[in-house]
Amino acid sequence: MPSPDAAWPAQAGDPIILPFAPGGGTDVGTRLVALRLSQLWGQPVLVDNRPGAAGNVGLDIVSRAKPDGYTLVAGNVGTQSINPTLYKKLSYDPAAFVPVSLMAELPFALVVTPKLPARNPRELVALAKAQPGKLTYASSGSGGSPHLSAEIFKAATGTDLLHVPY
Repeated sequence: MPSPDAAWPAQAGDPIILPFAPGGGTDVGTRLVALRLSQLWGQPVLVDNRPGAAGNVGLDIVSRAKPDGYTLVAGNVGTQSINPTLYKKLSYDPAAFVPVSLMAELPFALVVTPKLPARNPRELVALAKAQPGKLTYASSGSGGSPHLSAEIFKAATGTDLLHVPY
């Protein structure tokens, strides 16, 4: 009996659309997956970064691709769950995408510069409350899970931190 893969031969240049900028965690993970798929299929699997609008640009491209199974997307909680709640109208339907594999689970960590006089979350909250709006935090962009996690932290602790999106 042929394997399920036999009915679906890889084609040279099969892309994985990555709706985020190069260099981030999703980019690195997607490139590792593409490398392994290239080895398994004996064909190059390309990573095509299409960042913009918190992943919406890349998902729009994939939603308009020929539905033949040869265009993959490295989506995440943002493109599938967060964006539908933050954007009034999307050019794609998140329910139209079928998950085929879990690529990674990415934890978040609360870290500060050693120059900051806070060595634990309690000290950080006390410092932030003493200096409302003065402490900053960075994220990979507005509306993503790192940004929203920090907003939840702010709400839970009653602190006023300044968001600096990259």
